[in-house]
Amino acid sequence: MSKREAAVAERRAEAPESSEQLARLIAAIVDDKKGEEITCLDVRTLVSYTDYLVIATARNERQAKAIYDEVHLRLKKEHGLLPERVEGEGDARWLLADYIDCVLHVFVPELRDRYRLERLWGEAGRLELGLEGEAKAAV
Repeated sequence: MSKREAAVAERRAEAPESSEQLARLIAAIVDDKKGEEITCLDVRTLVSYTDYLVIATARNERQAKAIYDEVHLRLKKEHGLLPERVEGEGDARWLLADYIDCVLHVFVPELRDRYRLERLWGEAGRLELGLEGEAKAAV
């Protein structure tokens, strides 16, 4: 078991609801910044290195960066959380922020269509979020 997998397993045992709360919080922040087609995939039964994937679409690179910046700022300021890893900040076409229990993916439309993470993770459950920008139809 890797160090990361051990950390996720420990959190799952100590506070099983905390990763869901984090996923909901990240999704709500994305919704506040007008992210679209927000989807939260529950991958706990599929992988041991994370619990949830929050996937969203931004209209353009500028909005993708703004969404990531807001998530980063609020999680740091309000909860003392920093991502373990961030990718894609340079061109902001696909931003990934890895909070270990939850990984945020923010895509511009053409890359969301190309990579189709919902299809790739088709066996994953979906967390109903009740947000304005939530994806309505199954992919």
